[in-house]
Amino acid sequence: MPDYATLNRTKIGRPMIYKRSQKGREKMSKRNQVSYTDEFREQIAKLAISGKPIVQIVKEYGIAKSTVGTWTAKYQSTGSFRDADNRSEEENELIKLRKENKQLKMENDILKQAALILAQK
Repeated sequence: MPDYATLNRTKIGRPMIYKRSQKGREKMSKRNQVSYTDEFREQIAKLAISGKPIVQIVKEYGIAKSTVGTWTAKYQSTGSFRDADNRSEEENELIKLRKENKQLKMENDILKQAALILAQK
């Protein structure tokens, strides 16, 4: 008997996968994460750009319509599917500043703790 024995449908029609265990059923993730190669993404984007109906691409390859749209937009804008390549300068600066802010807050907390320890002595 396989570990993932029971498939139930939720209210919105997505399958719920349950794993058998001693305690009964434990919910597993709703979907399995699938990763695609950049070559495959590029091929799908080129098909969409060339005029092939997205509905037909979705049926043939089993990919979500929104995924095809996202890949097509990224391919047309920069030719890359990496999020880092598709960010604007402002977005990159914001990410950098958030990292720096997090680091400074951590250092500030360490200094506060050190001050409390020294004040107790």
